[in-house]
Amino acid sequence: MSVTETSPSTAPTVQLRLARIPADGLYEGHRLLRRTPDGWQERPYEHVEIVPQAATIGAEVRGVDLARPLRAAVREELNRALLEWKVLFFRGQHLSSAHQRDFARNWGELETNPLLERGDSDEVVRFDKGAGAPPSFENVWHTDVTFRERPAMGAVLQLREIPPFGGDTMWADMAAAYDNLPHAVRARIDGAVAEHDFLPGFRRFYAPERLAGLQDAFPPVTHPVVRRHPETGRRMLFVNTSFTTRIVGLEQAESDRLLRLLFQQAHVPEFQVRFRWQAGDVAFWDNRATQHYAVADYGDARRVAERVAIAGDRPY
Repeated sequence: MSVTETSPSTAPTVQLRLARIPADGLYEGHRLLRRTPDGWQERPYEHVEIVPQAATIGAEVRGVDLARPLRAAVREELNRALLEWKVLFFRGQHLSSAHQRDFARNWGELETNPLLERGDSDEVVRFDKGAGAPPSFENVWHTDVTFRERPAMGAVLQLREIPPFGGDTMWADMAAAYDNLPHAVRARIDGAVAEHDFLPGFRRFYAPERLAGLQDAFPPVTHPVVRRHPETGRRMLFVNTSFTTRIVGLEQAESDRLLRLLFQQAHVPEFQVRFRWQAGDVAFWDNRATQHYAVADYGDARRVAERVAIAGDRPY
């Protein structure tokens, strides 16, 4: 039996319709999920137990009482775990505000945020939501206080009262978000600078006269669109919906289009971890490497949290 080949000149031409190009830049299929940077040295944890919660971000830490002073070896392992997993979870700690502050101080001086409600000290921010409280403004993907020249290095959050359902918090790995951008987009934003301002995140909560005074205290600042982590050297996307207003040097319309694409990267489930709280649980996250989102799905139920933030450095 012979087979007759069709010559290339007579082969039928197949016409394919153009594929849809996602407007948000979120392409389906395989994603690069690197938990650690190149050259990372894997070592066992000898003083704490690390239980991963997602592929690249989020781990529960067992075997440590945060109310006690940290031994140097435990602090070193917790810092290594923070760099590896970006957010750490500690179940059932029930810390006093003083213990929460003492734990956070293992990573540096604490910062205050005059735009948020205080707890029992200037360093403690209290989020008391539901049951007639003012509406929440944490249910948007954001990195804390990037409207400051030196945004927070990290934060320690404890849930004191949980609603009967809902109230989870989500974190997104912004190193994975950067890794998975198309090469052309990465080439465009490496070296770019963006402006950050407190107004987009806070203007709906203050009267105009109060905002005018705050604008003098918190003028816009600029940060790199892609920052390098000061401890690992890893590149991370460093723009967020709450505070990034424009990319310097671009027309506003072009800047808006590019920022919309970059903002959407935090929405990819493969880059996220979601934590379901119990009263007394603590989360400690690297604010340099993540965005987070407090899910406001608990209706009029009450949710009470307290947060302590650690002062950071200037992004580069």
